[in-house]
Amino acid sequence: MPARIPAPVTLAGRHVTLVPLTMDHAEDLFAAGGGDDEVWCWQGGPTPRSQGELALTMRELLDEAERGTYVPYAVMHRETGRAIGWTSFLDISASDERLEIGWTWYGRAFWRSAVNTETKLLMTYAFEELGMGRVQLKTDHLNTRSQQAIARLGAQREGVLRRHRLRHDGTWRDTVYFSLLADEWPEAKKRLGARL
Repeated sequence: MPARIPAPVTLAGRHVTLVPLTMDHAEDLFAAGGGDDEVWCWQGGPTPRSQGELALTMRELLDEAERGTYVPYAVMHRETGRAIGWTSFLDISASDERLEIGWTWYGRAFWRSAVNTETKLLMTYAFEELGMGRVQLKTDHLNTRSQQAIARLGAQREGVLRRHRLRHDGTWRDTVYFSLLADEWPEAKKRLGARL
């Protein structure tokens, strides 16, 4: 039986809650990471310098969601109730039982915190509720911080696609792919839970 396509549902953890992204999150998101070049340098476009610029980027993401190619979530910090970043399901194929978790960012104040660990722990939804057999993550080959974070999740590095994407500055990106498979998820889930 094939897996199911993800729906824009709420996924709650102890530290964060993932809620369907809406334009109402723009103010919080800009406060969390707008204008920060380090947050945006790996996102595939220029750093938003105003809430309006961030809203344009959000509108593009939400337009993709309406076409069914993305399921974007705002990452809500439970302690403050504010949006501190976003993440998405993309490259979704129910018949192939796979999806990608990507276009993820958090405000710098939440790097190396429980936020990324718990956001990825909510992959439980992909494996245990949607029936996915593969969850992939990818990043720029120069983004070593992201590669280390993905490896800490227990994902396996699969390889590099050379000259894969044109960056907004006109240079070419090589893309590093990682994945977790359904039979690897129980052990990874246990490790992530222990880290929290």
